[in-house]
Parts: sequence; C-alpha cells; structure tokens
Amino acid sequence: MNTTVVAQLQRQFQDYIVSLYQQGFLDNQFSELRKLQDEGTPDFVAEVVSLFFDDCSKLINTMSASLERPDNVDFKQVDSGVHQLKGSSSSVGAQRVKNVCISFKECCHVQNREGCLRCLQQVDYEYKMLKTKLQDLFNLEQQILQAGGTIPQVDIN
Repeated sequence: MNTTVVAQLQRQFQDYIVSLYQQGFLDNQFSELRKLQDEGTPDFVAEVVSLFFDDCSKLINTMSASLERPDNVDFKQVDSGVHQLKGSSSSVGAQRVKNVCISFKECCHVQNREGCLRCLQQVDYEYKMLKTKLQDLFNLEQQILQAGGTIPQVDIN
C-alpha cells in the first residue's frame, strides 16, 4: 500500500464530496444514507443510488410521453410522477433534483404545459449531472479501496 497515494485519494474524495454539498447537489440525507453503509454492505449507497437513477429515467420518460400530447396532457399523471420523483430524490439526498420537483409540481397544479416541459428538461439535466458526479465519487471510493485505503468519513455540518 502506497500511503502517499492513499492519502491523496482520500483528500481528493473529501474535497469532492464537500463540493457536492456546497454546490447543492446533495443534502444531509445523503450523509444519513452513507452512515448505513458498512463492511457487510460495502456497496449499499451505490446500489440505492443506482435504483434511484433507474427510477428517475423511467419517470422522466413517462412524464415526457404524457407532456408530448399538447391537447391532451394528463396533468394528474404527470403530477404523480413528479411526486414520486420528489420523494425518491429526497430519500437519497438529491437536493437539486428535489428542488426542481417543487417548481414542477406547481406547474402541474396550474396545468401549465410549457412550465412542465421546462421543469422536465431541468429535472433531466439535474439528474444526469448528479449521476455523473456520483459515478465519479464512487470511482474515487473504488480507487481508495484498491490502493488499500479506507473511505474517510466526511463531516459536512
């Protein structure tokens, strides 16, 4: 084990995860999720987040299909999808996705199709950005473990 390499990777991990909180991608719920991970379930967070991203993709596709029909939008169905997405994003700490869902729900309530389409684009963008950033974070974790190190605890508060 090269302790210098491990220390550099750990520092990079800490800086990166702090930046994700500072930029509003993540909130404290993600910290709570990380606390549930241990030696017995080393991939717990990655698995939960992977399920979240699968759900996001399906929900976004469903909502997109519903909004494609300009004269016959089922706003209740779209709102139901937004509600599910808001709940799941809250449970994994995906703060920016959750925040867009709040605006998205308002557009559904007033049946503003154009607003819904803008929010859908924003949700899609935020979800893809978060997915890329968390994949980078999980790759850093793997590099640390492969180098013989341990994943550092990061106190965000």
